[in-house]
Amino acid sequence: QVRVVQSGGGLVQAGGSLGLSCVISGNIVRINTMAWYRQAPGKQRELVAVVTPGGSTNYADSVKGRFAISRDNAKNTVYLQMHSLKPEDTGVYYCNAEFQDFFGRKTAWGQGTQVTVSS
Repeated sequence: QVRVVQSGGGLVQAGGSLGLSCVISGNIVRINTMAWYRQAPGKQRELVAVVTPGGSTNYADSVKGRFAISRDNAKNTVYLQMHSLKPEDTGVYYCNAEFQDFFGRKTAWGQGTQVTVSS
């Protein structure tokens, strides 16, 4: 069984910074991409940032230059550093991992973490 546990987030004023982290554990052979998604009230979940096992990254246009995704493969952990936060960054942030166990490729999601940016 695989567990995905998120931490971080919270409330910050516009222009501030917050960090998120996510650890995946369990019967895992290999973790492929790790990513952060977010869902604002009344909107669909959207991809924020993704990182490959080799460290290549990709970002949504709305967060480029302000957010940084990274991962520690030894710790099965992915991070999201968020700077110059805007009210429109408010939402529930979800960690996502594409991984392989002994039975094949699977996807796991974190429990979600609230990020609120006040104006």
